[in-house]
Amino acid sequence: MLSNITNLILDMDGVLWRGDMPMPGLIPFFDTLRQSKIGFVLATNNATKTAEQYKLKLSKLGVEVSENQILTSAEVTASYLSERNPAGTPVYIIGTTGLHDAMGAKGFQIIGADDVEKGATAPLVVAGFTPDAVYRDLAMGSLLVHRGATFVGTNPDPSIPSELGPLPGAGALLAVVTAATGVEPITVGKPGPIIFGEAIRLLGGTKENTAMVGDRLSTDIAGAKSAGLWAILLLSGISSREDIEQSDIKPDFVFSGINELAKELTRQG
Repeated sequence: MLSNITNLILDMDGVLWRGDMPMPGLIPFFDTLRQSKIGFVLATNNATKTAEQYKLKLSKLGVEVSENQILTSAEVTASYLSERNPAGTPVYIIGTTGLHDAMGAKGFQIIGADDVEKGATAPLVVAGFTPDAVYRDLAMGSLLVHRGATFVGTNPDPSIPSELGPLPGAGALLAVVTAATGVEPITVGKPGPIIFGEAIRLLGGTKENTAMVGDRLSTDIAGAKSAGLWAILLLSGISSREDIEQSDIKPDFVFSGINELAKELTRQG
């Protein structure tokens, strides 16, 4: 029952917006959460932006949240690796500003393709989504993995939702390096347990009273079920009712989007 849920972990892409277009009912949805005293954390596999950038995007869409309510796979990846590597460790990054900023903030020494071509090396290769990756970026990362660098992916999403339809995501870039090296990455984002554990910690919640709200069966819902959380699938992004029927991964609740979810939360609140 939704009445048992007092905390939500909210995906963003495909749930709150598609590309740069907000989902219908975005502002009333957050009003409902606050009126119903439902705690929430925004947790995204997208590593292209920082929490500050997401806060600004939401503000432009009429929704105010604090940075400590936003959890990106870039920041979780940086925290995870900083706990296992000393400050100053060199890292080669395939990703956007969000990932570079998150890793830099944790004290990593970031090297680029030019550095690798000149002989620099790094024990870590970290890859996330970027629309600007070119062959050289992937080639130099693959070279380091061939030489023994640990290969880490912010998230395995093969595609991302957009106004045009699904486009290649971080998982597609990871697959290029894996195909070239034979090495599978350690993935930090959903459906892995690391990002879910951090979200529950931020919420001060428990597995029994927390639900993941997402649009993708293979990451949001699979990860929630593996972590022992309630799983709410919205049909506003990647996965469809046909996908549910054909999958072994079954959400606890299915709604068309945040509008319908808000109505149900109000009804049961």
